[in-house]
Amino acid sequence: MNSDLTTIRTVADLRRAVARARGPAGDRTVGLVPTMGALHEGHLSLIRRARDESDVVVMSLFVNPTQFGPGEDLERYPREEARDAELAGAAGVDILFAPDPETVYPAGFATTVRVAGLDERLCAVERGADHFDGVATVVTKLLNMVGPDAAYFGQKDAQQAAVVARLVRDLDIPVRIVVCPIVREDDGLAMSSRNVYLDPEDRARAVGLSRALEAAVTAAGSGERDPRTVGALARRELASWAIDPEYVELVSPDTLEPVDDLDRRVLVAVAARVGGTRLIDNVILDPSSRRDELNPEEARRAG
Repeated sequence: MNSDLTTIRTVADLRRAVARARGPAGDRTVGLVPTMGALHEGHLSLIRRARDESDVVVMSLFVNPTQFGPGEDLERYPREEARDAELAGAAGVDILFAPDPETVYPAGFATTVRVAGLDERLCAVERGADHFDGVATVVTKLLNMVGPDAAYFGQKDAQQAAVVARLVRDLDIPVRIVVCPIVREDDGLAMSSRNVYLDPEDRARAVGLSRALEAAVTAAGSGERDPRTVGALARRELASWAIDPEYVELVSPDTLEPVDDLDRRVLVAVAARVGGTRLIDNVILDPSSRRDELNPEEARRAG
């Protein structure tokens, strides 16, 4: 636990604090955990990973308005800074960067970062390419503000992780991107800040997303190599939970392009509205390691 957590609001103060934290020789490593707050065990697993691998841990807490489209939940997105700061400090964060929107996007701001291709599939169909432009832009700014040695993201937002990995590569940003495993509830539901929106009936149905992924894992583990068949089995499982998916896709984890067979690492991604709440989930099928087991308890411990 870090009882000396420092909360910072401005970029200048952030850079000064990070420079001090690196030490006189500038040789202490810095890990960044970008968040929009409403912390849960998934976020805390990222912080603990950063704590294990870094001398200094910075967490950003910023509900980024540019990644919310018209009619999305920007205004009602959970904001609990005091709670988040307490949890962050207990998990090992040294510096909490909690700017207001005017600090991140000052008057006259006119630059957008776009990662072409990766912003055209999966969630972009529903949320629009502007969503991932907003993600890419704010992550680029945070990396430039903090200058971390490593930045930590969750596998649950697989498309976001792919976008970040590509922008870092394409723009030669000197940072290591670490993608950490999904953390799940005991019944398999992927942890998400938006789970608080689910009423009891919808919460019970929401587990259908992870059950659909289990069906895909089982089919692949039994030797099925046709992505269309595996996808159909996942959709059938969703239907049994009265869930109509926005998409069920089997794609390359790096390019998000559809795959023709399952003889390589494949991302099985699903999105659906359960009640009024949009949820996403995924699993990696990896024939080389067979690390495609969707075991909620094991995943929870791994986090």
